[in-house]
Amino acid sequence: MPDQELTDPPSPPPADAEIVDDVETVDGVPVLAEVRAIEPVSPPALPAVQAAAAAATGFVAGAATLALVRRRSARKIARAGARQRRGAEGLSIVASRSFLVDVHLIAKPGE
Repeated sequence: MPDQELTDPPSPPPADAEIVDDVETVDGVPVLAEVRAIEPVSPPALPAVQAAAAAATGFVAGAATLALVRRRSARKIARAGARQRRGAEGLSIVASRSFLVDVHLIAKPGE
């Protein structure tokens, strides 16, 4: 179990083991990469350019959504026209009308 090896404290060396104090000497010489000029950072895009890009992206996304919705509704209309609507008695429905009804309640005189 490698996890157990990481969590267990190291065991002390045996009593008869010889302790050797090895010291490693390290020369601290840095290694340098080749010298090159620091390039200036390009200026950030103007806020107006970012706003124009965002507006154009939104316009394209809206146009694509509108085209998709129109296509779907046109397909539904085409499918509905292909089928003949039939009434409860099996008769073909020629036309349909809907009316808006507005009801006013008038109070009795004296109330």
